[in-house]
Amino acid sequence: MLFGAELHTVYLFTLIIVGCITILYLFFSELFDGLFEGIPFVDPAVILSFITITSAGGFLLEKFANLSSSLILIFACILSAIITSLIYFFILVPLKSAEVSLAYTEESLGGQVGKVIVPIPVDGFGEIIIETVNGIISKRATGFENESIEYDEQVLIIEAKEGTVYVKKYESTLQFKL
Repeated sequence: MLFGAELHTVYLFTLIIVGCITILYLFFSELFDGLFEGIPFVDPAVILSFITITSAGGFLLEKFANLSSSLILIFACILSAIITSLIYFFILVPLKSAEVSLAYTEESLGGQVGKVIVPIPVDGFGEIIIETVNGIISKRATGFENESIEYDEQVLIIEAKEGTVYVKKYESTLQFKL
């Protein structure tokens, strides 16, 4: 008995309450991550998962095992520490380091090399494609100095504004001599 209730009931209520807090954390994780960012070794996801797994293990062991309550708590904590460590090192750490986005900004296109797929006339628009690690981007293009650029030419993106890229013919400076 703890707090006037049986231990499996305490574990169950702890599981329910921490489960609800975990769901709230999923919705507001960006806020909490910012609050705990300066404190080393404090990750709310890890702490919540530890308490959740401990209370679930404690509840199941209290219900189905004939062990003393202190031994059940020790087993539940050891089990929770192992599972939480696995979750942290194999799920949370890789997810935090994998902040790659498929999105791009117009500013990020400047300086990239593309290829003309629709010829660019003088004072007009054509189309280029830019190959990136995330795929191929197709953009409306015009000559930076209003020059015409033929099909299949390589171009250098000088700037991008309002959905249009301004390009010049790309002249590679790499020359190999044999």
